[in-house]
Amino acid sequence: MNPVKSLNREVKDNAGAGGAAALTFALLAACVAFQLNASMLSPALVTMGKELGTDQASIGLSQTWFFTTAALFSLFLPRLSDVVGRKRILIIMMLLTAFGSVVAALAPNIEWLFVGRIIQGISGPTVPLALLMLRSAVKDPKRYGSLMGLILAVNGGVAGVDSFLGGYLAENYGFRSIFWFMVVLAVLAALAVLLLTRESKPQAGTKMDWRGVFFIVIAVGALLTALNEATKLVGGMSSQTLLLSLGLLAVAAAAFYGFWVTEKRVAEPMVQIQHLRQRATWAPLLTTTLTMTGIFAVINGIVPAFVQAAAPVGFGVGPTQTALLILTPYALLGWIVGPISGRLAPIFGYNLVLRVGMLGSVAALLIILFFGFNNLTMMIIGTALLGMMYAGTANIMLNGLGVVLSPAGNPGFLPGMNAGAFNLGAGLSFLVLPAVLVGTSNLGERTSYLTVVIVGLVITVAAFVASLLIPKPVDAEVE
Repeated sequence: MNPVKSLNREVKDNAGAGGAAALTFALLAACVAFQLNASMLSPALVTMGKELGTDQASIGLSQTWFFTTAALFSLFLPRLSDVVGRKRILIIMMLLTAFGSVVAALAPNIEWLFVGRIIQGISGPTVPLALLMLRSAVKDPKRYGSLMGLILAVNGGVAGVDSFLGGYLAENYGFRSIFWFMVVLAVLAALAVLLLTRESKPQAGTKMDWRGVFFIVIAVGALLTALNEATKLVGGMSSQTLLLSLGLLAVAAAAFYGFWVTEKRVAEPMVQIQHLRQRATWAPLLTTTLTMTGIFAVINGIVPAFVQAAAPVGFGVGPTQTALLILTPYALLGWIVGPISGRLAPIFGYNLVLRVGMLGSVAALLIILFFGFNNLTMMIIGTALLGMMYAGTANIMLNGLGVVLSPAGNPGFLPGMNAGAFNLGAGLSFLVLPAVLVGTSNLGERTSYLTVVIVGLVITVAAFVASLLIPKPVDAEVE
């Protein structure tokens, strides 16, 4: 039996206009449109630099601004969608993403590419919004878990196809063809959401706390920018960069204080202070941040760099072969395992499945550490296991917990904050781990890589300890 058809039949009574097949298709289309914005350009960065006549640092900065903007929109759009309508906000997000793609496709220079990527960043909270819409439509915990895993499975990459398709389009038709492809997908996703889903706005009539939004966006924006600036210190100390980073951290601290004070005083706050004090809020946010910090740069930077490094340090594998041997199995296995872990979560418990994924990620890092650096086959096995345990299990549970633990009176609050935690952890990962790599270079290049994985392993173990503090989402599980 086709598992997707089975799931569709199970949720037919709850899923809204057009049944479960319609809901699943529309939300998957939106999530794929966002994911391709995030990952499809990776193999085309060199081509983009050549066609726009600029350096790779500037091209890389356009990516940074996309993810930063995505993080900032994720902080408040889920909450806004509770007030004015989730379907409406998701459609607007997809249409603006298409518009940003048009700007980027027509960009005559790097400045206009920046503008396009920043506009595209509004798609950042697509996944949290999709899960909120799904939970509103699907009441049965087992059915929700199954479809949650199916939708979230694309969040780690569309089975590795996205990177290869991006590289193919850039090589044969130029980088602009990738953005035109994104335009088509975003418009189709907007149409699918418009025609195949129902509206839900659980906080209709509530006033939006725009003052709180202002302070939290300034705080997180300053913090993420400080982290991006601090990565420049990895290659060597710069007093100007150091002062800028410290200044941005001061701005972030002041804005966080302003946010805290505002939320205590306004009648209808964006976030109620008592929610911030609860383990259901800070424990999953801490776990998400630590997990991303420990793993993200390892799989997306450190391991590919080592595999491509010339012997005797690495294996001397080319970029395309590295993607085929390391990144594609990681994404593909995560894509396959995701729906399974989502199905098991409400039966055995979200926290138990999360901890299995965390311990499995620790085991994968141990395989990479003790065997992968000496044998390419073992490196492939270690990263494949990481795809199953992190991308297909832990990542699915962390996203899911952000929805099922969110307070009933403010369902968009925790998913938005959790999306910010994912981005913060990713930024910290590419700050801390490369800094360790450079800082231990005097020990030898191979030893430096080993040390980085050890640090990532320690942080991941800390994330597992933090996961023990996450309360049980009773309402989302089967008794």
